[in-house]
Order: sequence, then C-alpha cells, then structure tokens
Amino acid sequence: MSDSVQRFGDFLISMGFVTRSQVDQALALQPLTGNRVGESLLSLGFLTRAQLQRALSLAVRDGDTAVLDKPPLGEILMGLRYVTREQLDGALQEQQSSGRRLGELLVNTGALLHKQLYEALGLQQRMALADGPRPEPREAPLHRGAHLAVIDDSDLALALVEEALTAQGYTVTCFSDPFLALEQLDALRPDLVLTDMGMPGIDGSEVCRRLKNGPRGDVPVIILTANDAESAKLAGLREGADDYVSKGASMEELRLRVETVLRRTRETDRVRRLFARYTSDAVVEEVLRSGEVVLTGEQRLVTVLFADLRNFTAFAENRTPGEVMRRLNAVLGRLADAVLEHGGTLDKFLGDGLMAVWGAPVRHDDDAPRAVRAALQMLDEVRRLNEAQPLEPPFELGVGLNTGQVLAGSIGSARRTEYTCIGDTVNTASRLCAQAAPRELLVGGLTASSVEALFQLEPLAPAQLKGKAQPVPLFRVVGPLVES
Repeated sequence: MSDSVQRFGDFLISMGFVTRSQVDQALALQPLTGNRVGESLLSLGFLTRAQLQRALSLAVRDGDTAVLDKPPLGEILMGLRYVTREQLDGALQEQQSSGRRLGELLVNTGALLHKQLYEALGLQQRMALADGPRPEPREAPLHRGAHLAVIDDSDLALALVEEALTAQGYTVTCFSDPFLALEQLDALRPDLVLTDMGMPGIDGSEVCRRLKNGPRGDVPVIILTANDAESAKLAGLREGADDYVSKGASMEELRLRVETVLRRTRETDRVRRLFARYTSDAVVEEVLRSGEVVLTGEQRLVTVLFADLRNFTAFAENRTPGEVMRRLNAVLGRLADAVLEHGGTLDKFLGDGLMAVWGAPVRHDDDAPRAVRAALQMLDEVRRLNEAQPLEPPFELGVGLNTGQVLAGSIGSARRTEYTCIGDTVNTASRLCAQAAPRELLVGGLTASSVEALFQLEPLAPAQLKGKAQPVPLFRVVGPLVES
C-alpha cells in the first residue's frame, strides 16, 4: 500500500467523511477493482461524490498535495471548481467516441481556460512525483545559480514554475503583479525573465517590449503562453522575446529552454567582452546587431584624432622588452580610456600611438567637442603619469584633430575585417599629429569652427602639409574657455 493512499485515507478520516473501518474496507477492495481509494469508497457507498470533491478542493487549495492519491485530471478540475460535474461528464462521454484528450475537449467547449488546464496538469504531475519513484539525479545545469524572475498573475502557476526551477539550482523571484515586476527588475538584475502571456492590465508581449526598450534591454525573455495559437506566440517574439514555452509543456521542456536561452545569451556576452578588448562598444554592438560585417562603406562627417608618443624610441633603446611593453600598455591604456569615456570609437593602435574617430559608427551632435575633450584628457593623463613615474627622457604626447567627410566602414577580407575610416580628412589629421609639438593639440579649420564657443583657440600660420597642394588652416587648442 503506497504512502499517498494511506495519507489520503487518513485525510478523509480527519475530515469526518469516513471511518477507519470504512477506509480499511476500501483498501481491501482496491486489489480486486484497481480503483483508487476515493473511487473505492464511492462504490461502497461510504463517501459521496460531493464529499470527495470537497476533500480534493481542500487538499489542493491548502497546498497539501502529498495526501492526494494521484487523482485523474477530471477530479482535479472539479476539486479546483474549474468545471462542473455536468461539464466533466459531457466531455468524458465525447472522449469515449472521439478519443481526444479530456483537457482539449473542455477547452474547446469553453468550459475551461488554457491557464486553468495548465495548472491542473501541473498539479497532477506533482502528485505523481510525490507517490512515484524519485527521478534519477540529473547532471547539474550549466547555469546553476543563475537568477530567474517569473511573472504570472496565477499564484499556483508561479509555485509550479518556482518549484521546478529551484530544484534545478536556479534562484527564482516570483511576481504576481507585472507592473511591480517592471518596477523592480532593473534593481533585481535577473539573468532571465519568464513572463505569462495573458495577464490583466498588461500582457506578456507588452512586458517584453518594455524590458527590451528599457535599461536592461539585454536581459533574455521567455514567454509562457497557455494559448497554442500561432498569433499568440508571434506577439511575444515580435517584441523581442528570446523564446516561448507552451503552458502545456512539461517542466523538463521548460528547464531545457531556459538552459538553451541562458547558454546563447552568455555566449553573446562572451563575444562582446572579447571584442571590447580590441574595439569600442559602439562597433561591438553594431556587429552583434547586424550579425555580419558588411564590406562596404558610407560617407560620414567625422572628427578624427591621432595621438603619438614622443621620446618613445629613446626610452625603448636601453630597456628590456618586458619593461617597454609594460610602460607602453600603461600609457596607451589611459589614452584609449579617454577615447571611450567621451564616446569615441577606438579605430586602432599605431605602435606608440593610436587613431580614434567620433561620428562613426555612432553619431553625436557634439562629436567635435567630445574629441577635443578626449584629447585634452590624454595630454593630462601623460603629464600625471610622468609625475607619478618619472622617466628620463619623459614621455610627451602630440595630438592632431581634423573634421570632415570620410568613407566609414569595414575593410578587409571575408576572414578578417577592420572597421575604419579612410579619406583626405584622415590623412590630414595624421599630418597634424606629426606637426604637433610635445604637449600640443593641433586642430584643422572645420574642427576649430565647431568648438570655438567652448575652447580657447590660438590661430597659427597655415601649414604646408605633406600631400596637400594648399596650406591648411591650423589652430592650437589652449584649453576650455573660462566663464567670467
């Protein structure tokens, strides 16, 4: 005799519906009829159908599913008061002739909602696990410890999903109010969100849309839908959902889909972190968004910066390669940080210098001022580095800036590409950098006119730069304008 049978019999006795003797008689009859204890008591006349339904309802609503003897789906639906006896009998009669599933018949006749069917099936699964053999221990999920947020207006559905995912080693936070969830998810910072599709006030697709358009737009979202219609599934996917799971699916399928989405998301994060070591976040996001690198370019108005260390050759002459590399990385790291802090794209490192661009692939209305601020920060960083770690001769930096039209895009081959800008504007910026004295920032004419209201500029004599037929207007940036 199973423990669940004994518990359910004791439960009926505790409610005063039957006596111990009556339960013993029903148990003795079970091996002959194969009926469950509740049905045996009914057949003996010791228990009415209404009393059995009442017992099931109390057991389910109190969460004490351990006392239940794996009742059939119909009894659970009646215990939850989702269907009437007449509706159940009608569906059972049709089932005998059509062979279709009971839940499907009740949903099609309008007697039951998809969500109610999902909850009842989940309860039935839990009851079976309580009385059946323990599942074989499964290999720990790849993302054990990940934090999941679940949004569903049904407390019962939340409990089922939370139980299944917590058992797999996930940390789960549940929300029955989708508006409260949206308020708290930014601070909660979950690794993945599962949201019900049909909720009052706001549905799952709208929850997904707000998440994807908010500050945590990178968080993956799985839609839980009780509606098998294709339109319901597509609604969430259109708003950026990463996957969907039917509420009629098993908890095993839910687990596998969660693991798959987390694996895919973390692989994307790994690629993003890897790319970010070599280029700016703007380029990384462009590559990840498009899914491919297009080997074409477009005309863009940009501000190009070249920065070059002076005295580096003399410094490297009498030092070990290890010390040279360490000091060079310390300087270039600070220069690159200045570019990224001011919204620029780090185009490339050039030995003991670098090239950066503002205006491609991401535009700002103030690209030229951003570039000047970055350049001034670079000069200040080298000065502070010399003060902290004196060298003889000290490092000095020259910087050149130029604004104009370029061809911006990816160049290279199908195996290796590089996002860069080419054109006369780039060449002129490089020449300005070469012309700059140590600790000097030189800018071209269009850059000067774009920043003259913000920075103190000193006009210089037009310079005859290599490769230019006409002298180029030249300005030295002294510093920010001081407000009087």
